[in-house]
Amino acid sequence: MDRLTLLLAILYVYTAPCEEIFWDTTVKLAKNMTLACVYPLADTVTQTEWFKIKTERESMAIFNPAFHGIVREAYIDRVYFSNHTMTSHDMTLSFHNASEVDVGFYSCFLHTFPHGTWQKVIRVVPPDNFEDAGPPNSQMVSEPGKNVTLTCEPRENLLLEEVSWEKIQPQQIDLLISCNVSQGRSYTSKYPRQILSNCNKDMKKAFVTIPNVIGSDSGLYRCGFKASTGEKETFVIRLTVTDGETKNTYIPFVAGGAVLLLLLFILITTITVITYKRRKRQQKRGLFKDFWITQNRATNNYRNPFPPNPPSGGAGEDIYVNHPVFCLGPRARV
Repeated sequence: MDRLTLLLAILYVYTAPCEEIFWDTTVKLAKNMTLACVYPLADTVTQTEWFKIKTERESMAIFNPAFHGIVREAYIDRVYFSNHTMTSHDMTLSFHNASEVDVGFYSCFLHTFPHGTWQKVIRVVPPDNFEDAGPPNSQMVSEPGKNVTLTCEPRENLLLEEVSWEKIQPQQIDLLISCNVSQGRSYTSKYPRQILSNCNKDMKKAFVTIPNVIGSDSGLYRCGFKASTGEKETFVIRLTVTDGETKNTYIPFVAGGAVLLLLLFILITTITVITYKRRKRQQKRGLFKDFWITQNRATNNYRNPFPPNPPSGGAGEDIYVNHPVFCLGPRARV
């Protein structure tokens, strides 16, 4: 009996580290990084505890709404709860001066009422192992409040084994849905937004529906296929949700532009009218000047009866005038 117990213990030691771990989010290692953990339901969160998953779970920090939080000795001055003062549903954990030793798996474990326990697993990877989305294969634009459906299908008629949807961000990748096609069973991740998807044995294409989209839903979404032969395909879709405030600011912008154009038109018209009037005035002055010069020339063609500079001091020619002689005195009678 002792030998059997020893054998089972040895098997556990060798198989436990190889146990496959499913994770909900992949985070790129950074000096100051954040592990997001937001409970999406309206239940009451009674307690939250963070673990680092090794061969055994290592407790890092614990938070209770009534007694607040504590950080374990090995993580003091290295981690803290970011948003617990705003809501007990947001148990995001932030790191100070993270390093290579912080690479690995983490568990955000919540106790809720009335649904019980809830867990989100996060994987932290070195920057070199973080997968970029690459250029998008297609794009979609939607207004806020609409139900958006993203669809993709493999290029060839493959016998699908697994289908997954992810949202790609610069510092993290969130798993939205993972479907085991052969079993017709899906795993819904702990993504804080409600996501609807299809998962069945006969599926030939995949879709996800995001109800009542908002601005934060904008981004890159990756659809991945894995065939029974091991072949893989991925498609990236860029979703852009227009901001309602953008329209409101766009209207004054257009109105302001129209006013500026109107003012510019009035200015150009005014300058044109003033220039036209000045030209008219100059033309009239030119005609008057030409008329005056013509009249002056015509006047100068006649001899002036009075010399312009009369001689002074009696100099000059004598002037003789013939006129009759009148007798002023009375005539003598004969």
